[in-house]
Amino acid sequence: MNVFDSADFDHHEQVAFFDDKKTGLKAIIAVHSTALGPACGGTRMYPYATADDALTDVLRLSRGMSYKNAIADLPLGGGKAVILGNPATDKSEARFAAYADAVNALGGRYITAMDVGMGPKDMPIIARHTKFVAGFDQPGKKSGDSGPTTALGVFVGLRACVKHKFGADTTKGLTVAIQGLGKVGMGLAKRLHEEGAKLIVADVSEDAVRRAVDAFGARRASTDSIVTTACDVFSPNALGAILNDETVMALQAKVVAGGANNQLARDPHGRILMERGVLYAPDYVINGGGIIRVAGQIYDWEEAEVERRAFGIADTLSAIFKRADAEHEPTNVIADRMAEERIARGAGLAAKAAE
Repeated sequence: MNVFDSADFDHHEQVAFFDDKKTGLKAIIAVHSTALGPACGGTRMYPYATADDALTDVLRLSRGMSYKNAIADLPLGGGKAVILGNPATDKSEARFAAYADAVNALGGRYITAMDVGMGPKDMPIIARHTKFVAGFDQPGKKSGDSGPTTALGVFVGLRACVKHKFGADTTKGLTVAIQGLGKVGMGLAKRLHEEGAKLIVADVSEDAVRRAVDAFGARRASTDSIVTTACDVFSPNALGAILNDETVMALQAKVVAGGANNQLARDPHGRILMERGVLYAPDYVINGGGIIRVAGQIYDWEEAEVERRAFGIADTLSAIFKRADAEHEPTNVIADRMAEERIARGAGLAAKAAE
């Protein structure tokens, strides 16, 4: 595939391909935009069937990070990287050192963090060979654990949804169905329980479900039925593409607010939700606490500043909802539009400064 002809190219500033014969590293780093700051996004390691599949993935993910960082009002642009390989069998220190050299070759235009296939044990190896890395606990630096901050952002974002949809200042008495009880889902469940919400939970881990039932008095549901169960708020915190042709029509919730990535199988599903009277919190807005934590580590922000920005997710969502109502457009369309406007303003200021 010619990268310029790719449907997902979207005027990326830079797409770099790396092939290190000695270590076997094959990687692509995509920098979508540096209008607001250095591009930041995770590195994904995955056994792609073809190089074209890897290119499509990295271009889409990179563009998504531009929007995510912009809507979170961070001094970061959007970028992403993929390493072609099986994370269970193809990792080695030499290969990660070669990847760090690839990151260094971009001269700070790209800062990497974790993504699918890369874990806390991998990042320190990369960090030994490049300073352009963040999003994990490092000696002498602020915390890199994004889970609690993401959960906080989802909680305050969910409350903003409840305020807009139901006119309520609290989730007390409302029924919230939580799909996925990892760090984010469990942290969200704890906060909702403390506020008095009634919980329905589902997870592939029976142990996680049992803990939520015991600790929060939650009612269990199957992973298949949780999406369409009767509730006030559905909070997806696990799978992507959970809002698809089938589920958007069967959804009983009036609000969708969760931390999972890529919740809409396709963008038009956002319009269907709007037409059905369901308020959707665009996923990359409400789950922005993770990248806020990463930015805090990069720029050495105090904990109070990280928390302030996470609480700001509620204000951003409220602005999106009000504009969506005024323009009669789906919330996902408005979120993209606002992100694009912020990126354009950043590019304009950069151009003016260079004159």
